[in-house]
Amino acid sequence: MSTRTRALDTLVYGVDVQSGDVRGDRPSYALVTFDGESIERDVVTHRKLRRLIESEEPDIVATDNMYELAADKDALVRFLGSLPDATRLVQVTGDERPEPLSRVAKRHGVPYGKPAIEEAEAAARLAARNVGYEVSAFTDKTTVKVSRGRSTGKGGWSQDRYTRRIHGNVKRETRDVESKLDDAGLDYERDVTEKYGGFSNAVFTVEARPQDIPVSNKRAGDVRVTVERVRRDGIAFEPLAKRRDRVLVGVDPGTTTAVALVDLDGHLLDVLSTRTANTADVIEWIVERGRPVLVAADVTPMPATVDQIRRSFDAAGWQPENDLPVDEKQHRTREEGYDNDHERDAMAAALYAHDAHADQIRRITRKVPPRVERGEVVKRVLSDDEPVEAVVDDLTPDEGGEEDDNAEHEARELSEEERTIKRLRERVARLDDHATDLEDELDEKDARIADLEAELEDARREERKEARERREVTRLEWENDRLEDELEEERERADALAKKLERLKELWKLDHSNFADVNGAGSLTAVKPVAQFTLDAIETADEEYGLARGDVVYFRDASGAGRRTAEALAERDPRVVLLEGETSDVAEDVLYDADVPFGSAEGVEIREIDELAIARDADVAAVEDDYDERAAEREQEETESMVDSIISEHRADRE
Repeated sequence: MSTRTRALDTLVYGVDVQSGDVRGDRPSYALVTFDGESIERDVVTHRKLRRLIESEEPDIVATDNMYELAADKDALVRFLGSLPDATRLVQVTGDERPEPLSRVAKRHGVPYGKPAIEEAEAAARLAARNVGYEVSAFTDKTTVKVSRGRSTGKGGWSQDRYTRRIHGNVKRETRDVESKLDDAGLDYERDVTEKYGGFSNAVFTVEARPQDIPVSNKRAGDVRVTVERVRRDGIAFEPLAKRRDRVLVGVDPGTTTAVALVDLDGHLLDVLSTRTANTADVIEWIVERGRPVLVAADVTPMPATVDQIRRSFDAAGWQPENDLPVDEKQHRTREEGYDNDHERDAMAAALYAHDAHADQIRRITRKVPPRVERGEVVKRVLSDDEPVEAVVDDLTPDEGGEEDDNAEHEARELSEEERTIKRLRERVARLDDHATDLEDELDEKDARIADLEAELEDARREERKEARERREVTRLEWENDRLEDELEEERERADALAKKLERLKELWKLDHSNFADVNGAGSLTAVKPVAQFTLDAIETADEEYGLARGDVVYFRDASGAGRRTAEALAERDPRVVLLEGETSDVAEDVLYDADVPFGSAEGVEIREIDELAIARDADVAAVEDDYDERAAEREQEETESMVDSIISEHRADRE
């Protein structure tokens, strides 16, 4: 719905050929940009004009001849198809049979001159006043086509799988588009072509314009989506100035003034809310859109501003017995769109006023003959309180005084044929009334059916949503079951390894021939052997049986260690490190700095079976004690060296 207070609030391009011809190579155009206050003039090429329309998206492109922008009908259709969704092409001189621009400009009091730039300005000003016809080659329907983005090829050993994948992706994209259209509440028809593995294409015919559809053109991998407006059979012309019918007006005055228009059948036509327009502007806005028969307010008594608007149209007034509650206004306007509470209140006033007079309007409609304008009868009955019959008689064209002649012979006795005719006419009148009642009942049932269909569609949409949620819950339950099965398998594996370790320990305790004190008071400790003092060997041992904090680690070959290797070992924080052979000074420094006890494995008797090993705890403790002594001596040496260095520096400074 438009919220403009006057046509001049739009951005209008006035266009006229400056030189050349659209059928030639390089036509130039006089371009006038008019926004209601300022005018900009320029001369542009056809290509630049197209770029400006695409970038600035004017509301109207006005011209005195639409074929100045296109060479023929096909080119005109292509031009209309390239316009932004919100831009209209307007021919200000008429429809199929245009008038001279000079005559139209003179009739509407618009300045006119022969130069192209002045003709372009005249076209812009006329279009801003709602003069002219919108040129259209497209309907309000749009097709959304989902198709293959790649060819399925000519065959091959994997062709079936490749084709199935493409058709499956098209099917998934089709469902995604359908879900978006459902969520947007759009009416559409779907036509799909099923192929091996899914869909080869799907076409949605949507009852909406492209800007109202939550789907856009795209091409990604196997799928292509194309959005196009449905083309008309020919070129259509629609006047910018609509016929001003009789309306009911609801007004909510205040700092923000809101106005709503409702037709005689109770349908909302337009709504406005503004903080800047005065009463005169509001009246002008109403005049541009209809002829009021009634002006309504949502409070009682009627505010002075509303009464002023009512008196300016000599219209009937309506106000509720008590101020309309907010919840009732929300319920009455629940099917209409509004931007703020002021628009809601104005709409509620107009709709409640129509509800109050709906039966009266229906009775008037039944009694109004086809040749008499219903709106004029409703206006005089509501505002002037005239009888319907008197208004109808007054507005019925005179047919030669036939009724007067009949009135003179009213007392004459009717013949049998005349009585039959009268009886039949009365029957026809009763049948007409009955047919009208049936039509009203049918309309109510159609409305009820529409409401039920809307509720059914909402229920289906909710059911689809719940189905998607159920599928997601089922998938998560399956994933949870799978993870629980994996966890159970890992637990069983861990239990089996623990039992194996216990059995091996028992075997070690039985096989103690090389330990003289195994049956004595001495105790054993587990040792984790590593083949070499290298990074790869440490990581391999860690993966096989783990190197944890507090472990006794035994390197069968201590050579080859570097800084990174020693740091990796220190990060695991072992209890003690047993080294077979000599290791590098760098590795020793790292272990000293990390305070990781280490020493030679020569004094420790280690018994190995496969990856397992044990040693006496006393021997391991002896290595720790030896490390503590060496670490203390190293720290003392470092301290003495530091003191000597400080003394030397001090003496050097004094000298």
